[in-house]
Amino acid sequence: MTDIPSTAKASLQRLRSLLEPALVVVTVTALILGAIAWVVGWRAIAEGCWAAGTLVAVVPALVWVIVALRKGRAGVDLLAVLSLVGTLWVGEYVAGALIAVMLSTGRALDAAAQRRASHDLRALLERAPRSARRRIGDVITVVPLDEVVAGDLLVVGPGEVVPVDGRVEDAVAVLDESALTGEPLQVERAVGEPVRSGVVNAATAFEIRATATADASTYAGIVRLAQQAGADSAPIIRLADRYAAWFLPLALAVAGAAWLASGSAVRAVAVLVVATPCPLLLAAPVAIVSGLSRASRQGVVIRSGGALENLGHATTLVMDKTGTLTAGRPVVIDVVGAPGRDTTEILRLAASVDQMSPHVLAEAIVTEALARHLSLSLPVEVNEHPGRGVTATVNGARVAVGKLAGEASEADWAVAVVNRASLDSAAIAWVSDDDELVGAVLLRDPLRRNAPRTVRRLRVAGINRLVMLTGDRAAPAREVATVLGLDEVYANQSPADKVAAVRAERERAVTVMVGDGVNDAPALAAATVGVAMGARGATASSEAADIVLTTDRLDRLADAMDIARWSRRIAVQSAVAGMVLSLLAMGVAAVGLLPPAAGALLQEGIDVAVILNALRALRGNPAAGIELPDGTEAMLRRFSGEHDQLRDALTLLRDAADNVSAGSGKPAIDALTRAQNFLTERLLPHEDAEQTELYPALAMPLGSAEATATMSRTHAEIHRLTDRIGNHLQLAHEAGGIQPSQVDDLRACLYGLHALLHLHFLQEEENYFTLADTELPEGRKTALTGRAPSISGEGCT
Repeated sequence: MTDIPSTAKASLQRLRSLLEPALVVVTVTALILGAIAWVVGWRAIAEGCWAAGTLVAVVPALVWVIVALRKGRAGVDLLAVLSLVGTLWVGEYVAGALIAVMLSTGRALDAAAQRRASHDLRALLERAPRSARRRIGDVITVVPLDEVVAGDLLVVGPGEVVPVDGRVEDAVAVLDESALTGEPLQVERAVGEPVRSGVVNAATAFEIRATATADASTYAGIVRLAQQAGADSAPIIRLADRYAAWFLPLALAVAGAAWLASGSAVRAVAVLVVATPCPLLLAAPVAIVSGLSRASRQGVVIRSGGALENLGHATTLVMDKTGTLTAGRPVVIDVVGAPGRDTTEILRLAASVDQMSPHVLAEAIVTEALARHLSLSLPVEVNEHPGRGVTATVNGARVAVGKLAGEASEADWAVAVVNRASLDSAAIAWVSDDDELVGAVLLRDPLRRNAPRTVRRLRVAGINRLVMLTGDRAAPAREVATVLGLDEVYANQSPADKVAAVRAERERAVTVMVGDGVNDAPALAAATVGVAMGARGATASSEAADIVLTTDRLDRLADAMDIARWSRRIAVQSAVAGMVLSLLAMGVAAVGLLPPAAGALLQEGIDVAVILNALRALRGNPAAGIELPDGTEAMLRRFSGEHDQLRDALTLLRDAADNVSAGSGKPAIDALTRAQNFLTERLLPHEDAEQTELYPALAMPLGSAEATATMSRTHAEIHRLTDRIGNHLQLAHEAGGIQPSQVDDLRACLYGLHALLHLHFLQEEENYFTLADTELPEGRKTALTGRAPSISGEGCT
């Protein structure tokens, strides 16, 4: 039974798609045949053709009026019916034929515009995969998608759509994720990394291990959301109906006044003819649907035109922290070993044990080890203790990863780990080998790289109040709020607390709520507009939200707001412009200067113009965004990649400072030498290339060389501190060791440069590298290097 309504709806849509062009053909044919007959002198036949064309248009026009009235709307289609009937009454058949052509072509143009505007939404539905290639042993079979279960080994061929969520199993996968994220560049996923359904294999075949069924995968959730997208209930469209509510009686009043003043019914008909902008108020839905289409290309699925319109004039934004402002996926920020222990081996042991654990921290440790291309061992006798960690036998040794079973170690290195974790709001996974504490893995949920820039863009877009709600502790919440410059922060919030806070904000202003977890769903439903970070699949938050960001990029929210404001502006502009032009034409017709036939031609031009204007919403605001030359964009990507390679090596500076603090002998000099070699051989060439190549290239798109002036000053300070450290190293070599008089200044230089470089990297990434709009998903870049950009200077002292 569920198939009947959808089948009937599809039939009606097909009927309408045939009716509108057929109506155009009939009315245009009647007009042309009448014109030919008039030219050859067959006046009666000509008027008969025009009258027939008018009558043909009256029937669908009446249907459209009845449909509108049943929905509680009295639109200007009623004026079209009155005009058609009026022309037949007074014998102005040519005017009636022109109105019929205007009416039919306007409806056909509007339908074509909506089909074009919604093309991207339909394409999202049409490309959904329906089968998968499952491999069992050496046999590969094609199976229906609903038969795939978690754990199946699937083969994805070149050009195929990944059917379900999974992890890359056998080789590096090169993927085109543009359908989900809007990103034009291909990305790579290494063995062990997660892959979302709906992306396209852009290279050779690879295998994935399914982690979800098709219904529970990312693309299925996005398709369900896209199916609900539409523009029928947009407040801006109701605004157009309100325009019609006063425009209709005004037009009738002007027509009646013209008739009474002149005694000519022809003038009244002429007024009604130019007051018949039937496609005019359809321009508002066209603009809204165009906005929905453009948003879908940016990786934003909007359920309705109402959500788009509300987003366009929102002034308050409430945000969850974890998964929204932060990546929502812990990443390894450091591996610390006990004295004499190799940190790489500690990470390998921890990842070997954690392969069997579903815990989010275990997944981060395994992802980090795979990104470093470590060879993991197969654990046996695996035991997971909820809330404590995992123990297993690896290569004959009993290895434990997680919380300490007893009291915290009093060893200096362990105390330092605890202190650093407290300062950095990081989690600790302790690693023990045969009951001996050998190391620790520090993890944290990093701030999204694009979060600060997105917050600034939202401020410019009209958001004047930014609030953060989080169930996290107050200290890390305040840290994030301080970095982003938020107006208010509420920590330790339960789902009920979040709902109450959102409702309080909504009472004061149009409020947008952004979240990603199941516990955010009630708050999303309570907001004027709920926005879900839905890139990870169909969660309760996605189902409760009005808007879903299909990629883990917070800046897509700012893109959506830009699109919403531009679409709303175009919709209002089109409606108002059409009304004003029609009112002017009504005045001219009322004094007898515009006969019905000429008025019909004029009104046709007005209607076509405003609908074409509404289609501008497809292109977006030309003033928004920054156009980058191809060479500059490639340069930004290059330097962004170099940042990822350099970030991990910054620990050499802190290690050197720690060694200087511990003593002034050979270990300290060796550590200082390694740090100085890194600075002179790798870091300074990178900074100099930025100064001479990148910054001049950014001057034009950013509008002035002053936009990079502060970064240039930072480059100078990096050079100064590097030279100072080099001078200390030279003095130490000459004196046979680091002198006591050098220690304080040398430590200050090393710690200071370490903090300065972290801040400098973050500033460049936020201000410049995000312009290329090509960053990898959160956590990917940091996993490649083993470091995460810390919002607190990585605990520098």
